Amino acid sequence: MDILHALLDLFLHLDKHLAEVILRYGGWTYLILFLIVFCETGLVVTPFLPGDSLLFAAGAFAAKGSLDLATVMLVLFVAAVVGDNVNYLVGRTLAPRLVAGRRLRFVKQEHLVRTHRFFERHGAKTIVIARFVPIVRTFAPFVAGVGTMSYRRFLPFDLFGGALWISTCTLAGYFFGNLPFVRDHFSLVVLGIVLISILPGVVEIIRARRAAAPAA
Repeated sequence: MDILHALLDLFLHLDKHLAEVILRYGGWTYLILFLIVFCETGLVVTPFLPGDSLLFAAGAFAAKGSLDLATVMLVLFVAAVVGDNVNYLVGRTLAPRLVAGRRLRFVKQEHLVRTHRFFERHGAKTIVIARFVPIVRTFAPFVAGVGTMSYRRFLPFDLFGGALWISTCTLAGYFFGNLPFVRDHFSLVVLGIVLISILPGVVEIIRARRAAAPAA
């Protein structure tokens, strides 16, 4: 419960936490942002870390002058791309074990199944679309590697998706994060971003259950 409470506090009060980080660590904040985004996109065991909301908050602080917008966007883009590529290579390396039917304790099978459905529906475009869907964003590169998607095909989609994700969320925070209503209700805005982000996953689960009902 303590961990859940800490994560909920992190999401709902991201502006306060990021303000404290900037005040305490100064320029090292860029490295901290890099590590969070890298872990959220690059490690299949940390899909719970803030993604969209963190980019929005970083953009809002860049608008205040607390962070440099160009540096923030470059750091986050590199983190997202490097994280995805590490994730892809891990999936590619572990593919033989998955094909052999061996269990991987740190991988939740439902996450893999959900991401596989995304690939079945959208193909390689999943790499771009998944950027805007929590959990699927973390597992898509891994599944691409497991499915032996060629790296030559994976990389362009990954670069484009990373640039689109970073620019959309960060610039949204930069231009709208300090509007009076957003600033005064930042926690609610962040919660709204999280809910909107998980909506495609919820819709996918509902569709899957409806499709499975007739078969059952």
